[in-house]
Amino acid sequence: MGPPSSSGFYVSRAVALLLAGLAAALLLALLVLAALYGRCARVPPSELRHRGRPDAAPSPTRSPGQPLPTGQTRPSREPAGTAASGTWRPPGPWDQLRLPPWLVPLHYELELWPRLRPNESWASTLTFTGRVNITVRCTVATARLLLHSLFLDCERAEVRGPLPSGAEDRTVGRVPVDDVWFASDMQYMVLELGGTLQPGSRYELQLSFSSLVYQDLREGLFFNVYTDQGERRALLASQMEPTFARSVFPCFDEPALKATFNITIIHHPSYVALSNMPKLGQSTKRDVNGSMWTITTFSTTPPMPTYLVAFAICDYDHVDRTERGKQIRIWARKDAITNGNADFALNITGPIFSFLEDLFNISYPLPKTDIIALPTFDNSAMENWGLLIFDESLLLMQPNDQVTDKKAVISFILSHEIGHQWFGNLVTMNWWNDIWLKEGFASYFEFGVINYFNPEFPRNEIFFSNILHNVLSEDHALVSRAVSLKVENFTETSEINELFDLFTYNKGASLARMLSSFLNENLFISALKSYLKTFSYSNAEQDDLWRHFQMVIDDQNKILLPATVKSIMDSWTHQSGFPVITLNVSTGVIKQEPFYLGKVKNETLLTHNDTWIIPILWIKNGTTQSLVWLDKSSKIFPEMKVSASDHDWVILNLNVTGYYRVNYDQLGWKKLNQQLEKDPKGIPVIHRLQLIDDAFSLSKNNYIEIETALDLTKYLAEEDEIIVWYAVLVNLITKDLVFDVNSYDMYPLLKKYLLKRLISIWNMYSTVIRENMATLQDDYLALVALEKLFETACWLGLEDCLQLSRELFKNWANHPENEIPSPIKSVILCYGIALGSDEEWDFLLNMYANKTKEEERIQLAYAMSCSKNPWILNRYMEYAITASPFTFNETNIIEVVAASEVGRYIAKDFLVNNWQAVSKRYGTQSLVTLMYIIGRTISTDLQITELQQFFSNMLEEHQRLTVHAKLQTIKNKNLENKMRNARMTAWLRKNT
Repeated sequence: MGPPSSSGFYVSRAVALLLAGLAAALLLALLVLAALYGRCARVPPSELRHRGRPDAAPSPTRSPGQPLPTGQTRPSREPAGTAASGTWRPPGPWDQLRLPPWLVPLHYELELWPRLRPNESWASTLTFTGRVNITVRCTVATARLLLHSLFLDCERAEVRGPLPSGAEDRTVGRVPVDDVWFASDMQYMVLELGGTLQPGSRYELQLSFSSLVYQDLREGLFFNVYTDQGERRALLASQMEPTFARSVFPCFDEPALKATFNITIIHHPSYVALSNMPKLGQSTKRDVNGSMWTITTFSTTPPMPTYLVAFAICDYDHVDRTERGKQIRIWARKDAITNGNADFALNITGPIFSFLEDLFNISYPLPKTDIIALPTFDNSAMENWGLLIFDESLLLMQPNDQVTDKKAVISFILSHEIGHQWFGNLVTMNWWNDIWLKEGFASYFEFGVINYFNPEFPRNEIFFSNILHNVLSEDHALVSRAVSLKVENFTETSEINELFDLFTYNKGASLARMLSSFLNENLFISALKSYLKTFSYSNAEQDDLWRHFQMVIDDQNKILLPATVKSIMDSWTHQSGFPVITLNVSTGVIKQEPFYLGKVKNETLLTHNDTWIIPILWIKNGTTQSLVWLDKSSKIFPEMKVSASDHDWVILNLNVTGYYRVNYDQLGWKKLNQQLEKDPKGIPVIHRLQLIDDAFSLSKNNYIEIETALDLTKYLAEEDEIIVWYAVLVNLITKDLVFDVNSYDMYPLLKKYLLKRLISIWNMYSTVIRENMATLQDDYLALVALEKLFETACWLGLEDCLQLSRELFKNWANHPENEIPSPIKSVILCYGIALGSDEEWDFLLNMYANKTKEEERIQLAYAMSCSKNPWILNRYMEYAITASPFTFNETNIIEVVAASEVGRYIAKDFLVNNWQAVSKRYGTQSLVTLMYIIGRTISTDLQITELQQFFSNMLEEHQRLTVHAKLQTIKNKNLENKMRNARMTAWLRKNT
């Protein structure tokens, strides 16, 4: 990447002197011109050319490349204080979120040199420099170039070309770069050229740059500081998705602008460098201080988007194996490798790759896969081609992880990221509005992979618990968003980051599953094979996927659809929310309506005119029926009528593969309730789950009466599936109920009603806990649900639960090597403190001080708030604000105490004398949060007034206005809960 070489020639002394004089004059002129026009480093705003306004006042803000003040953390989502802020410029392409289509990147030659050295006192930042040569093809004649750059100081910018084509051998010219400036709103670097690039020609942009690497920021390049083999060490890694590559090197940072990459990393010799491709070669260089550095080059990547570019520089060990001739390596701290913590992940990674290769009939195209476990990685995991990055807590097995859901979690996440090698890496969405095409399908195939390797896993129940329940709880017609968005809906880069949410992942996976269910697995996979093959190394959008599904449908005659695949699926992906379908079993009429949170009586106030094209798989009296479609607002299905017979019942949404909730008329619910009381096993587990979840959600949001949902719980004494109990308890024993002191009349009734039914399943699992917890190590649903069962039994005062808590806590306190079973550890710690004295509390505090893992410290911090002793809680909060003798940095202790049963009263009194110290320790926003926590049970305007008066001196004026509106919302919600609880209490009196 150095300057091109030139041939020498002979001249006389006279000519040489003349040439030397001319050269000196020319050099002087060039220096002047360079100072005036050629300067590429980001100039301060006062020196920027204010286009069209020569008299414009300079902006007072920091240049985007200027280092932040010491100790300041770079913002996580949007640049602050960049040169464009307050700087006027005429409207132009730099005001648009999308790059203009003037240039198409073909290839990057990228060199990075982070100044990471071992045995240093690492500050919060370190520097890196780099060079990138980008080969581009010009599509539109232009004298101005735009590409992405954020927080980079550009030190040199040149444009070479047009480049020769083929074997043509000629001198390559240069296009003058007159000016470089930055449009920071949309994160562009703008190059003003002294000539025009010609359509059809190729050019090379040569850029040199520098910036900072941050420890606390998990975007772009960042570093971790950690402990390994008793020493403090550091590593460097990258996270480019979705739009952070531009903060590492200037680039065309859009997913459709794929290119090949030749990557070079300069690093300290004691570190290993990793990137997307295998190492090609190594050499050394000496810096200006005489220090030696290693230069590692990597092979050329396939065409890929910038968000998949990946690097790591570390002092790690690895374990490896070969799968179908390709190397798989897992890199981790040396201690972790020595202890075998990476072995489980290594052993399942190769088979997952092979399964997906066979499933899609497309081989993984890279020659190797590296997977690196970082001590801290906020994104959990990232699917970079050839270099997958994980948080170590989601990849490495610890010795005490055997009786946890850790194996399943690692399997799920590995399957998800490996699935991206096809969905996302091989075929990439054109633009972020269709991000669900990669995240939704990767999430869906997690379960296909797990089911293949663990056929005994209850696939439907696990999908419901992990994916469907969560998103249905959040999705609704007015506030949520569509899965696939229109491109023009985007106006800011920050909106792209917000797409990585529950709807993209969980709703996307649910819609993929629904599509598979109403076709069949074979047609579903056939369509995906065609789609992946056609768009390999390229980009696609949602309609491309639907076309391939339609091609598969048109090639057969067994599956008949009421509309095109596009029409059906667009009704789900292009509108927000989901439908509730209601079956009248007396008439066979099904109607659909949008699901709203808190359905209102006067629905004319709501506007949601679209309907869904709904596939309905269903069972009647336990027998699967033929698929039907609801493609109108209502429709009659005579076959769904039920007779007066006690044995006649209908359940819609077989295996809960449809993305909707199901309601029935009173007779329909009555028939299902009768069947549950008579023979609950006659209804499959997944549908017992569905009935509980649908009924309580519909009752909470005014679609049915709460009594209808409660009727479904009468049979529970016969329920031996803990995941069904989990659904019941999550819906019944809510935080609002637990902390509502006004539920004193309901509590004894609820206790008597539930304990009578709970005792059977409690006895089953308490026996397992006492005798051999290891028998649950492969029971994923039990490991997930056990905590809620244990927590509820103790809250209801079941003596055996309280006694078991004492036993387990005491045994652990006396012999810390006897770990409390992980699935119930939080409950045991809490009740160990609640039932104990200051002796138990002090013991836990000492344990907290000796723990290094953040998640363990947080667990202990919450447990210490469970004390029923006011003076202990007061002392706890005092420790928190004085940071002595312990520093509680993982969580806000005042909020933790305020959220506990006794603590909310103690916290309120504590704030009277200490609110300034609390504000200083945790910020003024913490006071607002505390106000909401303390006021969680308010139900009158007088209580709001009292609370506002109490906090009046603590809050700023703008906060008071926000708080008042929020408290009104809390009050209204509590009034609704009060009415609901009154009806629950009346029902319990009749049925206890």
